[in-house]
Amino acid sequence: MVICRRRAGYTLVEAMLVVAILGILASVGANMLIQANRYFIMAKTRSDLQKEARAAMYVMIRELRQAKSNTIVIDRVAAAQPFFSRITFTKLQGETLTFEQVGNDLIKVNGTGQVILSKNLAYLAFTFPRSDDMTIVSVAMTLQESIYQGRTKALHMASEQVQVMN
Repeated sequence: MVICRRRAGYTLVEAMLVVAILGILASVGANMLIQANRYFIMAKTRSDLQKEARAAMYVMIRELRQAKSNTIVIDRVAAAQPFFSRITFTKLQGETLTFEQVGNDLIKVNGTGQVILSKNLAYLAFTFPRSDDMTIVSVAMTLQESIYQGRTKALHMASEQVQVMN
């Protein structure tokens, strides 16, 4: 009579194969998760910077179109700031406005106080693209935000030829 033994448990070779396969999957999976997370952070930062840049540019252009062209002054706040990083003008209603870069802030200053339009400003410049026409102002700005591991995401937005209406 032959007695048949049922096999109980796994062999050492089977257990080592499972551990090896799980180790490979874990190392590949972790790297894929890190890359997916970085892509998500980059996409969200890009979207946030675009939204912030559009909103700030909209406010500046809307106000600048109502300026009196003979009151526009382009300069800078302090020696530490980029050239042409401040514009001051008077609107038709008599209100004086200033848009300026102070550190990393884009600030709108009017008679009632100041409003911060952006806290991620890396560069701001106002220029007259043509010296014979002082009713056209060029506005350029770059927003920049830190993302991960010391890296930053920058977005440059330029609006050429803002026509001053008056």
